[in-house]
Amino acid sequence: MNILGTSLRVCVGDLEESIAVYERLTGQEALRFRRGGVSVAAVGCFFLMSGPEAELSILRKITATVAVTDVDEALADLRAVGAEIIAGPVPTPIGRNLVARHPDGSVFEYVDRRAA
Repeated sequence: MNILGTSLRVCVGDLEESIAVYERLTGQEALRFRRGGVSVAAVGCFFLMSGPEAELSILRKITATVAVTDVDEALADLRAVGAEIIAGPVPTPIGRNLVARHPDGSVFEYVDRRAA
């Protein structure tokens, strides 16, 4: 699998206030989208997330988001090393993703920018 980079997941109370901070720190504009009931802003290497605690509590269990060139390739590699696929692959507003638990127990989201 070809890993392009990672994004840190940050749950915030006030998304608009946080966007201003992270745009200033990174020098990049936020890309906004919704994921279920959660509002998300991608700013540089950060995913800022705000919404109902029931949904955020699930999202907090994911260590980081890993950008890859192809989720299908990631899926094959993850299965080869014995990872448990928790969700996906599914289409998202910015590509396809899956969530996997590595054999050590770490949980990561893998995402690509390819159309479903």
